[in-house]
Amino acid sequence: MLSDEEIIELYFRRDEQAVEETRSRYGRMCLGIAMRILHSMEDAEECENDTYLRTWEAIPPERPTIFSAFLGKITRNLALDRYEQSHAAKRGGGQIPLILDELSECIADGHGDAFDSASDISLRDALNQFLETLPKEKRVIFMRRYWYGDSIEEIARRYGFGVSKVKTTLMRARRQLKEELREVGYAV
Repeated sequence: MLSDEEIIELYFRRDEQAVEETRSRYGRMCLGIAMRILHSMEDAEECENDTYLRTWEAIPPERPTIFSAFLGKITRNLALDRYEQSHAAKRGGGQIPLILDELSECIADGHGDAFDSASDISLRDALNQFLETLPKEKRVIFMRRYWYGDSIEEIARRYGFGVSKVKTTLMRARRQLKEELREVGYAV
């Protein structure tokens, strides 16, 4: 199996083997991210394939330093876009509305919804600084919920925690995030 650097080099050489190597190494990860957001295998597979196309279009000139994070971000954004399109007229079930509701208590209304606001550079920097202050366990729980879209039950099962521990950890992390964002002018 090729290293990330070798795969990226294939993209720079415009070698189509780059896509197959990416699929082999990161296909399950990309599919998993899309499935947790979309809950549809067909849609998730389309997002996975679109991820490879977007990656092909982005490299070069882009040279990702953490290839898995680069792919994960592309997949996540594609899946969120697809979710938004398919749920534009109706809001309801699934984790995404719950996640957006949870995060909306931290970010001021004047900045749009949580995912729109995350594109703002200063907010992104504040979020990154916040994540760096969290102990590893709390950061992992936060990221599994708000980046990967895992349900509280999935997080508890994955790490052997009780559901109430995950809920409490997330509630305290959101409270801490709200306070830190308030200091830089983003929280209500």
